[in-house]
Amino acid sequence: MRELTIMKNDAGQRLDKFLLKYMPNLPQAMLYKSLRKDCVRVNGKHVRDGAFMLSEGDELRLYMKDEFFAEKSGFEVVPHDLDIVYEDENILLINKAAGVVVHADDRNTKNTLIEQVQSYLYEKGEYRPEAEQSFSPALCNRLDRNTAGIIIAAKNAAALRAVNEKLRTREIHKYYICTVDGIMEGSGMLEANLTRGNKRVSISQGAKDGSKPVRLRYRAISHSGGKTRLEIELLTGRTHQIRAQLAAAGHPLTGDVKYGGSRTKGGYSLTSHRLEFDLTSDGGVIGYLNGRVFELNA
Repeated sequence: MRELTIMKNDAGQRLDKFLLKYMPNLPQAMLYKSLRKDCVRVNGKHVRDGAFMLSEGDELRLYMKDEFFAEKSGFEVVPHDLDIVYEDENILLINKAAGVVVHADDRNTKNTLIEQVQSYLYEKGEYRPEAEQSFSPALCNRLDRNTAGIIIAAKNAAALRAVNEKLRTREIHKYYICTVDGIMEGSGMLEANLTRGNKRVSISQGAKDGSKPVRLRYRAISHSGGKTRLEIELLTGRTHQIRAQLAAAGHPLTGDVKYGGSRTKGGYSLTSHRLEFDLTSDGGVIGYLNGRVFELNA
């Protein structure tokens, strides 16, 4: 049996979500079986509903085998040299360089961006992994290895939930800069369906099994040498979406040979260069960011 107290970064989430993080060795099916068998008490009362919302200060008693509780490993600090665009008590905006991997991948890449963020906050004294039960600083959006630009990192659980919700409801607008083959004039909208495959995605105008709708807006900025510099507003966030949609429109990113672009030294260039916080509903702990625009220098 284990006893624990819900702390600030544990609060505001469902009981089942917390327990799956707190007991990583516990199979999900076993969790719900344990709830049905009254193996979980909150403030002295049996709780069977995994959707029960936890509050700071709640006392939990867990009547489960020790094998389901993982021992905490020591936190390992990695070298970091973050290009910080903005920072406050809740979030970090980081200018990620092309070539940097954001999370651990199947190549077992070391010194990922999230490891650097956590190491930076650890050395500042803002992240104490030994004191946390279910939370660690996290990235709120993803960029491909070879895509550069602004990534949002949340320092606490409340900020993570708030940013993720505003990204989901499109109240944080994301803009990208890229160069494509051929001449594109003016501005417009591209809408299609995207299907994920092995190492790449495909675009179709009609829905297919497993496909998801994708949308983006584009605006031509300049032309040079038969190529167009574009600003893209991403309205849906899918893997390789910008690269695949522009290629399907006949204008692949210059240097993006995977999707049919002309070959250039150094590969393609795609940068998340601007974020706009347009919070049309309650922003919670990040409400003060409403109306703020963060943009990289050209």
